[in-house]
Amino acid sequence: MNSLYKDSRFQYIILANVASAIGSGITMIAIPWLLVTSENGNEVFGYVAICMTIINFMLTPYLGYLIDKISRKRLLVSSKMVSLVALALFSGVGFVGLEYELWHYIVIYMIGSLYYTIFYPTMFALNQELFHKNQFKVLNGTMEVQGQLSSMLAGAIASVLLLKWDLHYILLLDVCTYALAIYFFVKIPYRKNRPVGAVSDGAKVSAFVAVDFIKREPAMFLFLLASTLPFIGVMLTNYLFPVYLADVLKVEGDIYGIQGMVYGLGAVLAGVFVPIAARKFEDKKLVAGTMVLFTLAISVMVYLPVGGYLFMMLLIALGNAGARVARNAFMMERIPNEIIGRVDGMLRAVGLLLRIVLLAVFTGLVSMGQILMCFTILAGILVIASSFVVVFSRKSVGAAEREVVKV
Repeated sequence: MNSLYKDSRFQYIILANVASAIGSGITMIAIPWLLVTSENGNEVFGYVAICMTIINFMLTPYLGYLIDKISRKRLLVSSKMVSLVALALFSGVGFVGLEYELWHYIVIYMIGSLYYTIFYPTMFALNQELFHKNQFKVLNGTMEVQGQLSSMLAGAIASVLLLKWDLHYILLLDVCTYALAIYFFVKIPYRKNRPVGAVSDGAKVSAFVAVDFIKREPAMFLFLLASTLPFIGVMLTNYLFPVYLADVLKVEGDIYGIQGMVYGLGAVLAGVFVPIAARKFEDKKLVAGTMVLFTLAISVMVYLPVGGYLFMMLLIALGNAGARVARNAFMMERIPNEIIGRVDGMLRAVGLLLRIVLLAVFTGLVSMGQILMCFTILAGILVIASSFVVVFSRKSVGAAEREVVKV
């Protein structure tokens, strides 16, 4: 553990992530709120979310190929540079005295969504490439703590800025944090040392390596897919929660910011305790336990007043972040780094397809005032996924796991 914290690569990664997560987190809290509180904003936000999910679905397989083929450090820096320039231009709109219109909010949301689509799988693969297998659990736990502390701070700041700052100042803050993140990423000592286009035994890896993985390990693939449901649920509730708070609970924007703080606190607790629990329990059992917690919390939260809603948000964060930390360690230990981008890309693509379908359904239901039905459908899907994960976690798959690393 000490060797990880003393590693300059890890230190620069943490600093870069903190810098960019705070700025982008504030913006991605502000923009959805500005969208849903605009005229016809609920429906517009839903359709925008559907369109971005479709775009991300189409990009994800190719992105997985790029992650395995080119320098992951270069890919991270390039994506941040593009985002920085785009947000600087939109910040300038406010500084020259022009009014922001609905299409401005939509494009800014699209920029943020594309950035996240590139950043997270690239960062995941880079971490696996840079660090040793025995560091994965602590690494993923620490990354979760860092990410969620940043998100919690972003929520705290957003709850104030939404009431006091104009959008162009918020965007300028995002631009500055991106510039700082780029500086830290450039400082990371990095040399691409993985084989390109070949696995460890020298055999050629086809473009369909993810499909080959599914054929060899269908149960494991389904486990990994089912264990993404908490994350998919969180992505869907990024649309549902602002609508629920505004239309059902009828609260102000500061409660939405506080929700972000509470979520961040729960995720930080998960990042701290899951690596500790991993010393006693297998990763797959931790995934199962945290998924069950997430499912229970999201099933009851919309039937509670604001205080109960926020407490359930804490449990949702514990469940989602805990499942992600344990699942990431499970994947890092069993999938070779030279194909991790494509296998992870396939999982993300299937998850995005599910999000497209559910967003379309939920947007239609919200337009009819049936937001509670959306949560009922989501809870039902989570119950099915959690049941599969629990069953898988109780089976011995040691032999299958050893075969995966051979590819």
